[in-house]
Amino acid sequence: MIDVRLLRTDLDRVKAALARKGVPAAEVERAAALDTRARELASTRDELRARSNAIAKESQQARKAGDEAKAKELVEEGRRLKGEEKDVTAEASAAEAELRDAMLRIPNLPNDDAPDGAGPEENVVVRIEGFDPDSYGSHQRVPHWETGAALGILDLERGAKIAGSMFAMYRKGGATLTRALCQLALDRNADAFEEIRPPTLARTDTLVATGQLPKFADDAYHLERDDLWAIPTAEVPLTSIGRDEVLAEDDLPMRLMAYTPCYRREAGAAGRDTRGLLRVHEFDKVEILAYTTPDEAPAMHAELLERAEGTIKALGLPYRLLDICTGDLGQSHARQYDLEVYAPGCDMWLEVSSVSWFTDYQARRANVRYKPSGGGTAFVHTLNGSALAVPRVWAAVVETYRQPDGSVAVPEVLLPYFRGATTV
Repeated sequence: MIDVRLLRTDLDRVKAALARKGVPAAEVERAAALDTRARELASTRDELRARSNAIAKESQQARKAGDEAKAKELVEEGRRLKGEEKDVTAEASAAEAELRDAMLRIPNLPNDDAPDGAGPEENVVVRIEGFDPDSYGSHQRVPHWETGAALGILDLERGAKIAGSMFAMYRKGGATLTRALCQLALDRNADAFEEIRPPTLARTDTLVATGQLPKFADDAYHLERDDLWAIPTAEVPLTSIGRDEVLAEDDLPMRLMAYTPCYRREAGAAGRDTRGLLRVHEFDKVEILAYTTPDEAPAMHAELLERAEGTIKALGLPYRLLDICTGDLGQSHARQYDLEVYAPGCDMWLEVSSVSWFTDYQARRANVRYKPSGGGTAFVHTLNGSALAVPRVWAAVVETYRQPDGSVAVPEVLLPYFRGATTV
């Protein structure tokens, strides 16, 4: 969440910044009013508590002095104050809870360098790499779900039979391809990132820490019996590794990576972009994430982007880089770049990676701090990126590497993971 003190000291700047994300000024003003109310009630509670304690001492002194009438009068006054304190404490607690809920729903402030825009259509295409629309043969203009069915490597019907629509089943070389893509991403980042295998079920406060809750509860899978959530991305558990901890500055930047299955309900998803693997409820992904100091964050953002881009290049897939505009930035995001690969069979650009900088927004929610060399504590900055998300990369590989005879050649960089096979 943003620093609540900004609502007290720089409200106009906060309103102007969040207006770039489409947040109404009234929402920010409401949070500021709740903050004022909560602080007023807390002050009144503390005054009542102090007066009640002082009266208790006065009544004891009156008894010692033999003035029972005065002591009795003070005891009655103390009871009245205790009752008032109890009522005000309840009001203060309710106001603080309402303020926290409001602050959890207010998005992060966008970075000054993020381009302005109202929505996805105004994202800025920074550059396009390796794309020539005239270079594709008719054999590559076949959508992956047709090729997958023909080769028996993608079984959507049985996936749906087992788990419902938008759950995929990979078979034979298709299953090998999913594993190979994940292993490639892990191997390419193992030089600097610690590999983690976190739980894929998480507590509510773990999802609150990254901003998935409370705002996006409808998009997540919730196991009500145990009050656990299926993670939508490894960002969720990785961000909470340092929750409620104070790290040494010498330990920063801390680089982490994880392969996990991910689960998203994709509430309301429908239409052309739900066919095949374009939008699924369960998918495999490798995430790279870092804790940094504020000064280290810009360079880390560039590094994560370079790493994600490098893996797409290694696979030989045409791609484009998008600078995400303020109106399309996520709840927790201050700055974001997306990588999209071109899938010739679908004739679509498919988002396969988001590389994001959250400033201290997530760290405040998760209470992840470090000790600066100058003393005291400060919140870390968190950054992450999709090193590789399988379904759409899988789709682009199958369509791009489809051969005239209907087979799919294995990209050279993946051959070491295919047990000697050269086709999927």
